[in-house]
Amino acid sequence: MVTSATGSFAGKVVLVTGASSGLGEAAALEFARLGAAVVLAARRTDRCEALALRIMAAGGQALAVPTDVARATDVEAMVASGLERFGRLDCAVNNAGIAGPMRTPVADVTEDQWDEVMNVNLSGVWRCMKHEIPAMLASGGGAIVNVASIYGLEPSDVGHATYAASKHGVIGLTRSAATDYGRMQLRVNAVAPGFTRSEMVDPGRPGAAEHYGRMVARHCAMQRLGEAEEAARAIVWLCSPDASYVNGAVLRVDGGSATRMY
Repeated sequence: MVTSATGSFAGKVVLVTGASSGLGEAAALEFARLGAAVVLAARRTDRCEALALRIMAAGGQALAVPTDVARATDVEAMVASGLERFGRLDCAVNNAGIAGPMRTPVADVTEDQWDEVMNVNLSGVWRCMKHEIPAMLASGGGAIVNVASIYGLEPSDVGHATYAASKHGVIGLTRSAATDYGRMQLRVNAVAPGFTRSEMVDPGRPGAAEHYGRMVARHCAMQRLGEAEEAARAIVWLCSPDASYVNGAVLRVDGGSATRMY
């Protein structure tokens, strides 16, 4: 539930990409609940506009901006639109991404598939940061959280190499940007969610429940899927003053490692 009560992000402006569903939607709602004005960016304009109306109906501030992070002009316009409406940018969550080919060995991935995933998942994050960072520096600093994955920290075991490579790249980009801008009061961190309920991870699809049951058994000590709200709260914390000395970190939100010898 969104409320308009003054919170720890009152007066702040937060941009969220991939805001039309899942983790992006959950993060946008949590920031709005805590008082932030939220710029909602995604390709699905109708869903972003519906979310903006939901936030505003509860007394919050929101702006929906149609955005494809694979297009440089869209990303530039996304940041410009937020600045035009709200006058500043304090935080950004670069969450937009696609799954790409699954159960596909590396040599069977086509060049078009490789390029599409990299253009959205890795280059898209870089494009967003390229325009977000100057806007934040103009306001005296801020915080960026890039959404990676546990597959940005370890190899994919489901024939998902393109996705894993893109998320490894996001983590390298995050750590490097944290070094570049830390002295300018701009923090850059990443979250690495485990298997979290979303359109991409939907156990309600035929045969999916058994598949995800096997995956969480291998990857999650808590033996369950994560919820989008759980990852969203970690993102909000990284953007908050409570994380003021956290920079260049990669926070796993995965229920803990399932690796054990018994």
